[in-house]
Amino acid sequence: MRELNRWFRDRRGIPVRVVRWEPESGRVIYHRENYEHGECFCPLHQFKRYFRELEAPHELTSESETAGS
Repeated sequence: MRELNRWFRDRRGIPVRVVRWEPESGRVIYHRENYEHGECFCPLHQFKRYFRELEAPHELTSESETAGS
């Protein structure tokens, strides 16, 4: 089992947070906001087809702040 913390969008554009990948079962486990039944999962091949990874937001650093001055 591999622990993760990555954000994706499903085919309807709803963001989900991937928390685990289980190579032995081939499942991706993820959370949906405000979903009361706990974790969701789907096979990796299906996840690759229907989900797209979100790019990490740009974090402003002290170097990039002063570079624009």
